[in-house]
Amino acid sequence: MEPVALDGGPLSVAQVVAVARGDADVVLTAGALDGVAATRAHIEKLADATEPTYGVSTGFGALAVRHIPVERRAALQRSLIRSHAAGAGPEVEPEVVRALMLLRLRTLATGRTGVRQSTVETLAAVLNAGILPVVQEYGSLGCSGDLAPLSSIALALMGEGEVRYRGELVPAADALAAEGIEPVALAEKEGLALINGTDGMLGQLALAITDLHGLLDVADLTAAMSVEALLGTDRVFAADLQALRPHPGQAESAANITAFLADSPIVASHRGPDCPRVQDAYSLRCAPQVHGAARDTVTHAETVASRELSAAVDNPVVLPDGRVESNGNFHGAPVAYVLDFLAIPVADVASMAERRTDRMLDVARSHGLPPFLAHDPGVDSGHMIAQYTQAAVVAELKRLAVPASVDSIPSSAMQEDHVSLGWSAARKLRKAVDGLVTVLAVEYLTAARALDFRAPLTPAPATAAAVALLRERVPGPGPDRHLAPEIAAAEDLIRSGALLDAVKRRTV
Repeated sequence: MEPVALDGGPLSVAQVVAVARGDADVVLTAGALDGVAATRAHIEKLADATEPTYGVSTGFGALAVRHIPVERRAALQRSLIRSHAAGAGPEVEPEVVRALMLLRLRTLATGRTGVRQSTVETLAAVLNAGILPVVQEYGSLGCSGDLAPLSSIALALMGEGEVRYRGELVPAADALAAEGIEPVALAEKEGLALINGTDGMLGQLALAITDLHGLLDVADLTAAMSVEALLGTDRVFAADLQALRPHPGQAESAANITAFLADSPIVASHRGPDCPRVQDAYSLRCAPQVHGAARDTVTHAETVASRELSAAVDNPVVLPDGRVESNGNFHGAPVAYVLDFLAIPVADVASMAERRTDRMLDVARSHGLPPFLAHDPGVDSGHMIAQYTQAAVVAELKRLAVPASVDSIPSSAMQEDHVSLGWSAARKLRKAVDGLVTVLAVEYLTAARALDFRAPLTPAPATAAAVALLRERVPGPGPDRHLAPEIAAAEDLIRSGALLDAVKRRTV
């Protein structure tokens, strides 16, 4: 991949994903490094002054009133990082660590934090070398920054703690030495600058936005397959009907479903005055309204993410005129709210998909399909328990949709008396996105089997392509099937993008 340039300006969601998932390198521009150096000069003047400045010559948090003598300030920075690297629980995913490192580096490159040029260059070198500090699940309250996660990054820059390097867990000092990277000896202000940001929750937001764009397209596709399988109508998705309620996401989802159903012999087979059906169930008819509302929520989240990706989050900050000012920009509320918001439509889109799946298994509502889509009903159970699995995941998604950001646990001797819990919102959203993949995989698998049972009628070219791709991995209707590997195969086709690629080749 092309390297991502850090010039002190904003990044895009796509650039975050390129570094976090695509292992793209980063490059610091000369202009950014010049800005970092100019701001550092202001910090060094303040460090020499007799008047104390927070974060430069004082303690932190509830200890901000204590003046620190010059000879103890390097120890102060080291102690800050060591004491704050207090995470616990399992390691978070490598892509989250890379996003965390990238976004803290982007803020440092703005020149508003007061770090030295050498510190910025070291963080870039560690990221480009593929050295991943061990960051643990718990330790951030989403306020005063993602403190424990970012402290684990800073600790590795100091040559301390453990990192993942070339697939192995090794001491940070060994990994830095192998790459010829000199550990950082932190100077005034640098400890705070390295940890006082909302980068972890923002990175996870960017990754979730990217995932949800693809998953909502998949939801439109599996809904279309279910409409065909259940002998539903495509007339309700017409553009002029959608225009009566002009939400952009709704129009996009309806257009997708219409395109996926285009030229469907199954739909054509029951179109006309002889069809006894008046209205389809809500889970079919209202798919654009639900999927579209989810799309519009993602659009709102993108707006928040784009603002955050141009922000300089630190406390205190160095303003262009040299003033060093305390502020509250480290509070994670703006990101926490949209992380929580996204979990709601994820749960609802999954819930609707589960309802469509259940209809295909119920002989009283499936319009001629065998009970549970079983090859030999009574001898085998078809997709009965696959729907149980789907329902269990949906129940979990509803629990994950309960917001984290309405909670707050005061900390730091009541100095930090209201926190966002945005990191917690980010972690549960990642689980929710994974759950949506599973739910859509079960609907995909079930709808494909139902369409097989509609033979000799054939599905639309787009949905036929989806069925054909699945049949390359798993068998069609038949006895003695083992469904767990089939669900896993469907999940893989969704996650990899292969499903959408195959279908789009038939619709473009």
